[in-house]
Amino acid sequence: MDSWLVTGGAGYIGAHIVASFADVGIATVVLDDLSSGHRHFVPDDVPFVEGSILDADLLARVFAEHQIAGVVHVAGFKYAGVSVDRPLHTYEQNVTGTQRLLQAMETADVSHLVFSSSAAVFGTPDVDVVTEQTPTSPESPYGESKLIGEWLIRDQARATGLRHTSLRYFNVVGSGADHLYDTSPHNLFPLVFDALMAGRTPRIYGTDYPTPDGTCVRDYIHVADLADAHVVAARRLADGDDLEAVYNLGSGTGSSVRQIMDTVAEVTGIDFTPEVADRRPGDPAQIVATGESAARDLQWQMRHDLRSMVASAWAARQAAEH
Repeated sequence: MDSWLVTGGAGYIGAHIVASFADVGIATVVLDDLSSGHRHFVPDDVPFVEGSILDADLLARVFAEHQIAGVVHVAGFKYAGVSVDRPLHTYEQNVTGTQRLLQAMETADVSHLVFSSSAAVFGTPDVDVVTEQTPTSPESPYGESKLIGEWLIRDQARATGLRHTSLRYFNVVGSGADHLYDTSPHNLFPLVFDALMAGRTPRIYGTDYPTPDGTCVRDYIHVADLADAHVVAARRLADGDDLEAVYNLGSGTGSSVRQIMDTVAEVTGIDFTPEVADRRPGDPAQIVATGESAARDLQWQMRHDLRSMVASAWAARQAAEH
């Protein structure tokens, strides 16, 4: 039986993608070095290989030992802020790693790829709503590495006929199962939950932005909706359908930081008034993307509202404490 290889499949997003494949009866194999993933996120009936996409011999062995129909490439170093201090590490993981994966796929004659890209490729866009045609202008080594990943895949497709698409994520939140939760030390939801559980007050950076309530507006999408879009993309590639080179997985509207804080207080039952701090350098007032192209081709839709995103993330976080 053919399987899809999910690199980074033991991580928060990757594990949700594995679950979505299982929901439609498609087998997966997970490759993860557990640098930020968790072994217990991978179901016992899913073959798990611990190791790095930088290990060419290991990649060759995975493709030789499993019947791989295609790859969902989620593995990567994803901390934009940290990437500024660790550019060489970021490029090695995200660029060299992707190059080695593409080489292994070519050698094994595997020709379907769904790539986990990022809104970081846009940097600070000068438009209120981002589309796939919005110029890319990454502002961190992380964003640059994701854009280079898209270029590598595009060029390999020209050379070999690789069938591919890249999905640009915005702010991924929520949980599709109580045992799968976001453990990033840099993402808003875990930071807010950490503060509340430690008796600290969450903080808002800047309340004087040109937005409806003065706080930054960002595009938040539920991780289960994101995962489902990967399955549709994989199936369409396997069926021989043509997909666009890139898709934005966005909501089209976005939510403000204050809206999120209010929703967190409502969902958790912890009454708090966020501390207000000065703006952080480089924080744009608004980044929101349209998901119209993905809705047309990948059945993309926002099936969860903000309250559902917060409630599912909080339930999973509480479950993790027990």
